[in-house]
Amino acid sequence: MAQAALTEISQADRYRILLEGITDYAIYLLDSGGYVSSWNAGAERFKGYQAHEILGEHFSKFYTQEDLSRGLPEQVLRSALSDGRFEGEGWRVRKDGTKFWAHVIVDPIRSPTGDLIGFAKVTRDLTEKKNTEEKLHQSREQFHLLVQGVTDYAIYMLDPEGHVASWNLGASRIKGYSAEEIVGQHFSKFYTIEDQQDGLPYRALETARTKGHFEHEGWRVRKNGSKFWASVAVDPIRNDDGILVGFAKVTRDITERKEAELALERAQDELLQSRKMEALGLLAGGIAHDFNNLLMAISGSLELLQRRVQGDSQLDRLASNALEGVQRGTSITSRLLAFSRSKPLKPQPIDVLDVLKEMEALLSLSVGDAISIEIRGASAGSRAIADPSQLEIALLNITSNARDAMPLAGTITIDVETRASSSTGEHGVTAQTYICLSISDTGEGMDEVTRSRAADPFFTTKEVGKGTGLGLSVVHGFLRDIEGRLVLKSTKGRGTTVEMWLPAEVKDPQGEDLHDISLSHRDAEALTVLAVDDDVLVLMNTVMMLEDLGYHVLQARNGIDALKRIESNKIDVLVTDQKMPAMNGTELIKRAREINPDLPAVIATGYSEMSNELEQESIHKLEKPFGTKQLCSIMKKATLAVR
Repeated sequence: MAQAALTEISQADRYRILLEGITDYAIYLLDSGGYVSSWNAGAERFKGYQAHEILGEHFSKFYTQEDLSRGLPEQVLRSALSDGRFEGEGWRVRKDGTKFWAHVIVDPIRSPTGDLIGFAKVTRDLTEKKNTEEKLHQSREQFHLLVQGVTDYAIYMLDPEGHVASWNLGASRIKGYSAEEIVGQHFSKFYTIEDQQDGLPYRALETARTKGHFEHEGWRVRKNGSKFWASVAVDPIRNDDGILVGFAKVTRDITERKEAELALERAQDELLQSRKMEALGLLAGGIAHDFNNLLMAISGSLELLQRRVQGDSQLDRLASNALEGVQRGTSITSRLLAFSRSKPLKPQPIDVLDVLKEMEALLSLSVGDAISIEIRGASAGSRAIADPSQLEIALLNITSNARDAMPLAGTITIDVETRASSSTGEHGVTAQTYICLSISDTGEGMDEVTRSRAADPFFTTKEVGKGTGLGLSVVHGFLRDIEGRLVLKSTKGRGTTVEMWLPAEVKDPQGEDLHDISLSHRDAEALTVLAVDDDVLVLMNTVMMLEDLGYHVLQARNGIDALKRIESNKIDVLVTDQKMPAMNGTELIKRAREINPDLPAVIATGYSEMSNELEQESIHKLEKPFGTKQLCSIMKKATLAVR
């Protein structure tokens, strides 16, 4: 039935029905002058006009005021006539004044004879599409501005082969290249020669391509050749079809963080080294203390024995040899205490050349056969005021550094000469006479930066575990304490000279050594001495030496027994060991002076263990191991007030 009805409709009516049924497109006719002559449902929906409202009106009614002022409607018709068709997009106006984005096609309509009848006009509302495109454009623009505005990160794109395709301001700031200089260049340009040879840039792209991401930290190179520590991330970029179109690369300069991490590692290494040195120092100090007690017992017994075998040359010689061995042992313990920093400085007159000659074999052994040592200097006038043990340690430290600066072979030259500082401030020394000890090597030398820091604590150019960075720092501290100075001279590639300025020995006008102390003392009758020591052997020797000097001696093995003796006897002088269980020497002296405030006291010790609060008190220190002469001298000082 419907089919029959349709066949009865003419072809023209069919087209009319078709056009009027279309609502997604505005399809209407214009006459040759541009006036609306037909109107479909789509046109009514888009533009808001009903047919009776718009038929006979000029189509320019749909254009914006801006387009009208430009004569756009007339241009559209002229273009359709001349070109046979017009197609374009632009803003159009609805009946209610709102605008929509329209896609427009205008075709001229002619009669069979070629005469112009009018125009067919098809309009589509693309406002939604236009808005989407606008939003996309804005998003892209914002993203572009965002990327360009980032200056702390280098954000740029690479093509699939790794060539730079875009470049932001952060990349320019971090890497030093402008966009014009780097776009089109391969990104491997930013890698070190070593990383390029290792193929790292290409592995980065391959990892990103196959695994979807690549992340790494390492050194990168700026335009000026300087290096920075970079955190790098690379991500592949694919289109909607999954085809690789390039890579997104983000680089951050984290050099400061890396330097902080390295500084922390160095600090931890330095702390570890410091703790090792502290532990070794405690061990060395403990060993030295115990050895001093043993040496004290041996030397005291040998001295007493030597006094009792006078006239027997053979026994006297044997005793002298044994005492010389004790002296060598004392020298070793003295060095251990100096190393442990448990022994206070004991400046005294010494002949620097004699010290060098005694140490020559040790120094040669410490530097090895490939390095020769030459000692130069006049024998006369080389006496200085210094601590012998600390001077020996200083010489070993400096020659060891010189050896390390000459890994293959070389020469160390040691010069001794007297120098007068003409003015205060020359090399940091005061105006006086010095014995200058110069140690020169033929090694690689130091640059200015290294030389300026060489004496800083823990500063070292050696590998971790091969140097503490304390050698020159210890030497500097030692010289400062004796009012001398350390002078360091070095040139890169031309060796190093270390100068130790030691105060020269000074004599009074009569030529008497101001540092010498008379040791003669035999006037000890009627004085009672209390000797206290927890070591039986040391106590026995101390008692016998005091008795040999003429003192009446009482003895005690600990502080408690000593206090009982002091309470029940008139004690003129207290001689006590420092390191004892339960109560040490300084504590004993303090308790004893509560009983007898004027009691003279002597502490015998191989340690600098005296408490700070008693440092300024009238306490005389006797360094272990000691002999009769040292004991006599200290007892003379202690008993001056008693007499």
